[in-house]
Amino acid sequence: MSDEQAAKIRTDIPHSARIWNYWMGGKDNYEIDRIAGDTGIAVYPDITRMASQSRQFLIRAVRFLAGEAGIRQFLDIGTGLPTMQNTHEVAQSVAPEAKVVYVDNDPLVLAHADALLTSMTVEGDATYINADFTAPERILAEAREMLDFDQPIAVMFMGVLGHVGADEDMLRIVRTVMDAVPSGSYLTLYDGTTDDQGYVTLCEEYAKTGGAPYLPRERSVIRAAFDGLDMMEPGFVSITAWRPDEAQVGVPQVIGAYCAVAKKP
Repeated sequence: MSDEQAAKIRTDIPHSARIWNYWMGGKDNYEIDRIAGDTGIAVYPDITRMASQSRQFLIRAVRFLAGEAGIRQFLDIGTGLPTMQNTHEVAQSVAPEAKVVYVDNDPLVLAHADALLTSMTVEGDATYINADFTAPERILAEAREMLDFDQPIAVMFMGVLGHVGADEDMLRIVRTVMDAVPSGSYLTLYDGTTDDQGYVTLCEEYAKTGGAPYLPRERSVIRAAFDGLDMMEPGFVSITAWRPDEAQVGVPQVIGAYCAVAKKP
């Protein structure tokens, strides 16, 4: 990590990406994040399961996209801190030539970029764009230099859109990106819902810490991000219920985070 990157990292305010990393068992977090994380667990003990299941959904979705759907380009917007089986690692395990562009503007995430990208395949490619996901026009301008917008692209918003305050702004961001990618592209998205009051309370308490607020939404609002797209089976469901692995025993327990994978006609 360079001195310039280190200077931008606030260790006196908890950060959602670092807390999420802590909940997933990662080590890229600070004491202030662990304190906030433990407070969150006390309010909503299921948050650690939500964190781990969100990564399992990412793995299953990317395997589908790189495998059955034949996608070779991925635009992962709001990447967060690396933990295990990141997007390029999953995609390139199926299709070694897959290309992945990550987007984030967190200095700690960017500081880890070089180390993370050493795990990419020789045939494939992976790179980062330093940009705020609330500025989709800038992301698209830079992504066009790295991806072929004449070929299908898998667009991913994995648990980041709660940082957008207004529903209409959230939908505008998603639609701006999806309008720019060609037919045959996919949207993969999940986010936390208002289904579980414990999760809602966790988000309310987190907002009081000085960290960037995270807004759970009604399921119908998140579902609206897929309007005009063709959903893959099983449709818009809890992250635990999207094509669970065959080895899983019993019916998956519903979590208040909903997702879908959908294709642009």
